[in-house]
Amino acid sequence: MSSTKQHIIFDMDDTLIHCNKYFDLILADFFERMTNWFQSSNITTDDVRSKQMEIDIAGVNKLGFASANFPQSLIDTYRYFSQLHGRPPVLEEEEQLFQLGLSVYDQEVEAYPGMVETLNVLQHEGHHLHLYTGGETKIQKRKIEQMKLADYFEDRIYIRQHKNIDALEKILRTGDFQRSSTWMVGNSLRTDVIPALTARINTIYIKQKTEWHYNLVELKEEPDNILYTVPALTEVPQIIANHGILTPQRHS
Repeated sequence: MSSTKQHIIFDMDDTLIHCNKYFDLILADFFERMTNWFQSSNITTDDVRSKQMEIDIAGVNKLGFASANFPQSLIDTYRYFSQLHGRPPVLEEEEQLFQLGLSVYDQEVEAYPGMVETLNVLQHEGHHLHLYTGGETKIQKRKIEQMKLADYFEDRIYIRQHKNIDALEKILRTGDFQRSSTWMVGNSLRTDVIPALTARINTIYIKQKTEWHYNLVELKEEPDNILYTVPALTEVPQIIANHGILTPQRHS
């Protein structure tokens, strides 16, 4: 057990609780509707998926994690294929898609395996736990309340619409963080790992089996600071306990 108390910053969505699988369920419904509506044009699910992904990522890059971005990406994809194939858009269908997109935020919150056990161990060991999540305050607060995450993070909760190096740096500069004893734990290479490495704090990358395309970017060079890549949240406490004893696993 490590005697040094660490500051451990956790991402929330798809690190502590499920998120992407709900978007995938909504997208499956969307793809089915689109291939039915445009049946005479022979568009495929892959055609729709590729265009929606392109539009969705462009929206996130511009607006951050705004709740309206996802449903708007469904409508914009629909309008793209409507124009491409000469099928006039139908207002009722657009309204259906907007409500379909918004429904992703009403899904039940479900913890990843080992979430409670992991946070309990780290809290018991006296580490300072922080929660740093991207999205709109109302939506993220609902998840936090349902999962009772304030029991672990108290007032050390940071909700940001844009989750990047600038946002992380502001958190680090305004808090009582020693970077050598601070960790970022998250599933996104883009919004968790790369900003943390740039800020020169220790990093644990939770590599999920399936990942949102937006999160998948390459590390351009071998990091100088500590980076572990692990498949499960439950490995985090042992890494923290062994900090300074074991040789870290680098991302490859």
